[in-house]
Amino acid sequence: MKKKILSLLLATTFLLAACGTKNNANVNEGAKSDGDTTTVQEPLELTMHMHFRNAYVYSEDWPVFKEAAKATNITLKGVAPSSATDTKEVFNLLMVSGDLPDIVEGNDLRDNFIKYGLEGAFVPLEDLIAEHAPNLQAFLDEHPYVKTFCSGPDGHMYFVPYIPDGGVSKGYYIRQDWLDKLGLQQPTNVDELHDVLTAFANNDPNGNGVKDEIPYFTRHVGENFKDNEATRLAHFWGAKTDFYVDENGKVQHGLVSKEFKEGISNVAKWYDEGLIDPEIYTRGGKARDIALGNNIGGFTHDWFGSTAAYNDNLASEIEGFSFQPIAPPADINGKSWEEFNRDLVKPDGWAITSSNEHQVETIKYFDFWFSEEGRRLMNFGIEGVQYDMVDGKPIFKDEIINGESSVQNQLWEIGAQVPIGFYQDFSYELQTYNEVAQKGVNMYTDGDYLIEPFPYISFNEEEQKKFDEIYTNITTYMMEAHQKWVLGAESVDEGWDKYIKTLDDLGFQDLLQIYQAAYDRL
Repeated sequence: MKKKILSLLLATTFLLAACGTKNNANVNEGAKSDGDTTTVQEPLELTMHMHFRNAYVYSEDWPVFKEAAKATNITLKGVAPSSATDTKEVFNLLMVSGDLPDIVEGNDLRDNFIKYGLEGAFVPLEDLIAEHAPNLQAFLDEHPYVKTFCSGPDGHMYFVPYIPDGGVSKGYYIRQDWLDKLGLQQPTNVDELHDVLTAFANNDPNGNGVKDEIPYFTRHVGENFKDNEATRLAHFWGAKTDFYVDENGKVQHGLVSKEFKEGISNVAKWYDEGLIDPEIYTRGGKARDIALGNNIGGFTHDWFGSTAAYNDNLASEIEGFSFQPIAPPADINGKSWEEFNRDLVKPDGWAITSSNEHQVETIKYFDFWFSEEGRRLMNFGIEGVQYDMVDGKPIFKDEIINGESSVQNQLWEIGAQVPIGFYQDFSYELQTYNEVAQKGVNMYTDGDYLIEPFPYISFNEEEQKKFDEIYTNITTYMMEAHQKWVLGAESVDEGWDKYIKTLDDLGFQDLLQIYQAAYDRL
């Protein structure tokens, strides 16, 4: 993907953004004023509620935060209950208690940070950052959408988020060994893809004499349409699956377009022809394991790193197994494109409470994690233990890459890559990819296949209230209708007019108006 800085971005109170960002950013970006990172002259302890992913709490034994304490002279004391199993519930109990620590951290808390920030529980950060956090300020100046994402309708920024790095994340994978066995080429367009999947279904590429192949499979049919890989097949007929802005500056949605009607009709046709997993909506998260592990799956759209790993995992079990990334087959208009981007910003991070008596020191501590030293520490761990510097770059040690547990789990065990406010470095992830995954990432990056997502926007109080009233019902109905069509319970032609009318009855036009008004304010 050509390096792009998106000047417009959608501040997701809620939903939809799976967005692209600059790819392979250098670890120094945003770290403008390293020097002495000491935050206070005398040692200072700050209390912190950290609970994330419904399971994890802050540990004072984490080596990463011990190193940060050496650099800043600030230590943290965790106060979240380790027995809690619901991050949002334990957050809500904390807020109801009124007994707040200095810092509150968690994942998927963006809405909560802003809600309670507006009520005075969390302090606005923009002035503190401007006066006392040069690294963070420099980063926000270069990435203005981050402040938009973290701000309420009053314009104040209430938390510092976890910011992912990297651009492409998912791509198409195909059984190259099956193509070779059947004498086929990799498909380059939707018609060729149809022919290949038909051959996979009918010509016994796994060689067991049984017609058990699943030409297209996916483990992602999702809780929302953004993560629904069955619906996403409509891309091959030019349909988008999200909001977008047309050439006249009007907000539209791909799932009510004529392209989607044609696309989902053809997806249903492919399903009827046996080209799509008959259990696509019920097989669940193990679909990839089942399809590949049993040597019956032929084609999918999934994450580069974890999907490529099957080449290593199954090499000794399936003779000749080769699951290779391919460029997006061109749609009926001749365009090859990829809609699934990494999030530009996550709704994770930390905020400063109004009861914190050391707000300046705390924002300086937050700033440390945006320095070169702090960013490297949070991304890679400790030099000489988890990584070595090679040609000026942090490179994981072999024992980390080849450890018994995943690199991610090893980093979590020491307090690295946890969802505080920090800027991820994609090179940490790239180092964990095998050659097949790296080939896929390079293919999609160099091919510039990622399309620009809908921009982050921010709703005012009235818009947010209306959105909350209608959005879930609209998206739930959409997914139910799409599934009915794909499975053949109703034809698209028979159900389309009812689909559009029902969406309008549920407030779809109001939803478009909300988005249009917010977009027009950019």
